Amino acid sequence: MAAPPARARADYDYLIKLLLIGDSGVGKSCLLLRFSDGSFTTSFITTIGIDFKIRTIELDQKRIKLQIWDTAGQERFRTITTAYYRGAMGILLVYDVTDESSFNNIRNWIRNIEQHASDNVNKILVGNKADMDESKRLFVEKGMKFSYISYDCYVMQSAKTNLNVEEVFFSIARDIKQRLADTDSKSEVTFMFLYVWFI
Repeated sequence: MAAPPARARADYDYLIKLLLIGDSGVGKSCLLLRFSDGSFTTSFITTIGIDFKIRTIELDQKRIKLQIWDTAGQERFRTITTAYYRGAMGILLVYDVTDESSFNNIRNWIRNIEQHASDNVNKILVGNKADMDESKRLFVEKGMKFSYISYDCYVMQSAKTNLNVEEVFFSIARDIKQRLADTDSKSEVTFMFLYVWFI
């Protein structure tokens, strides 16, 4: 007897690979920990190389398995982490809304995306540490303006207070799911056309 198709055996409808990138210390690991485990710690150890977590979510009556890769922000790990751009379906570029240098480095990270990621990758710009006092949040308006030029969306969030954390991941997952569904539909139409042509 033939084995059932792979999707029928799986406990999800879509598997989506996401990548967290940005400077060291902007809160990528805290963001991932908050989303995957629902927890937060102020004594986080700097990521060495690469780490990942998995969480399955329900979205539009579909089960989406998110495989989320957390990359090290330090320069010395860039050659390791560039390999993870390949195959990424979505990229969350994180900066610290209180840190001007992390905002200024967004353009460098975008160059990395353009060099190493696929052309159709979904991208979202995330301004982290929105829980900080307003006088310290220097780059919110700039982030919004920047996203209009370069990014699908801009979200200001806080891993510490859990502000918009779910929304960040659900938003990019929904966009990717829609893109995959559209691609599947086009493939089915092409297949039907070829099938009719050869009949």
